Amino acid sequence: MNDIVTKPEAEFAAHLAQGRFMLQRSKSTGKVFFYPRVMAPGTGEQDLEWIEASGRGTVYSTTVIRKKPPEPSYNVALIDLDDGPRMMSRVEGVAPDAVPIGARVRAFIGEGPEGPTVLFTLEG
Repeated sequence: MNDIVTKPEAEFAAHLAQGRFMLQRSKSTGKVFFYPRVMAPGTGEQDLEWIEASGRGTVYSTTVIRKKPPEPSYNVALIDLDDGPRMMSRVEGVAPDAVPIGARVRAFIGEGPEGPTVLFTLEG
């Protein structure tokens, strides 16, 4: 696979491994986006920099993935980050079918099936 295509994802994963939730921003437009890319969406700008995410957001939508017992069900949520982008993740510490839309959440780095990943908990 071409390194230029995989480099942003590898950098994002390296930041997570260091305990840092980072997002990309275009220096010329100031637009922050997620998922990691080699060019800014919409403009194609390549003047990208990594910035520390605020880690806060709001649940935009959620659904429950029901598994066959004994595997537990889990939620998948779309989170509108205060920084601007929307990302898919999970809200932990609450029953999968009890994640309230519009709830404020805070990010933390947890373990996913492929290593460190960004997860969320309800604020307050």
